[in-house]
Amino acid sequence: MKSVSKKIGLWEAVAMAVGTMIGASIFSIFGLGAKIAGKNLPEAFLLSGVFALIVGYSYAKLGSKIISNAGPIAFIIKGIGDNVITGALSVLMWLSYVVSISLFAKGFAGYFLPLVKLPVSSLSIGITEVLLITFFTAINSFGSKAVGKLEFYIVLVKLSILGLFIVLGFLYIVPGNLTPAINTEGVHSILNAAVVFFLSYMGFGLITNASENMKNPGRNVPRAIYISIVVVMFIYISVSVVAIGNLSIAEIIKAKENALAVASKPFLGNFGFVLISIGALFSISSAMNATIYGGANISYSLAKDGELPEFFERKTWFKSTEGLYITAGLSILFALLFNIGAIASITSAIFTIIYIFVLISHYRVAHVYGGKRWVLLMNTGVLILVFIALSYYQWQTQRGAFYGTIITFAGAVLVEYIYRYIKKERTFVEKN
Repeated sequence: MKSVSKKIGLWEAVAMAVGTMIGASIFSIFGLGAKIAGKNLPEAFLLSGVFALIVGYSYAKLGSKIISNAGPIAFIIKGIGDNVITGALSVLMWLSYVVSISLFAKGFAGYFLPLVKLPVSSLSIGITEVLLITFFTAINSFGSKAVGKLEFYIVLVKLSILGLFIVLGFLYIVPGNLTPAINTEGVHSILNAAVVFFLSYMGFGLITNASENMKNPGRNVPRAIYISIVVVMFIYISVSVVAIGNLSIAEIIKAKENALAVASKPFLGNFGFVLISIGALFSISSAMNATIYGGANISYSLAKDGELPEFFERKTWFKSTEGLYITAGLSILFALLFNIGAIASITSAIFTIIYIFVLISHYRVAHVYGGKRWVLLMNTGVLILVFIALSYYQWQTQRGAFYGTIITFAGAVLVEYIYRYIKKERTFVEKN
């Protein structure tokens, strides 16, 4: 049992979640969002935040009473039991963190190389990605308290820089740039961006994945979830308003690798470019730090419960870290092989499916853990529509991501089925 002094407090948990969420969208894929939503980007961030609050309701209710680093998978097991579907969702959850880590590595390279005036090439990007993931893997090997403390200070620096960007940027906004497109095409663009950017709020889930390492989780888990979502909604909307108000959509899309740094130039000049680039590096670093921690904790917790192969499991977590190293190694592989748009779309689809099963499970156990069933029924319907909209968007604009999502889901089910079959055969042999 860890001593209370070594556990994560409320604001360290909030910092971990905020660090992950802000790194996921504001810096990593802001340019992609501008391409999809255009001038309607603030409205898209608002809508995706509403989706996050819908899911956060169930996470807060269940997370306050089901204390497990397996997070949503522990919720789903309580609701629908231990079966192939639950196991496949466990694999998908772990893979979603693996893929997210690769997304952050790509975003970091996009800001780092221009800032230090190094040539941007496949080789330089690949080397940066490998070194970054390796560094934060080493940090995470020191344990949860080291992660929480580092995360708190990284997020403090990042929010200070973004605060300066927001306050000064509002003074130079061109109001005409912010006129939203309220027509059929505009509404579609808001919906498309919102369902893709659903992943930008996924960081609140890391709070439940660290619940065993938190002080007073019954009280702090729901508080940290709601605080982090609301804080990030405010930051996303404010930053997108400033960026669009100071730079044309075409210029933002053109600078997709470091869009916010370029957006700061009209009112901060080259100093702004350097400052926001540094803020981006802090932001993406904090997202990387928290997600490697969450992904590694997932692999350990699920292995402990028999949902992942045995080589992820160790009785003493921070003394044997194979799960952490394998998570990091696969993240490097994804970073080197895939592009940022496909990674974002597939990750959103994975998380949406997991969220749907969390809500279904919550509905089934609401009489035990609390929650209004009519609210859960409505929330589940909204999430199903979000998944349908995301699948349609993939089919229309990213056919490869559409097939990639299907292959990922099918692969997770197949891996889980084979694993359970082998485990059953091994148990039968041992008994006989």
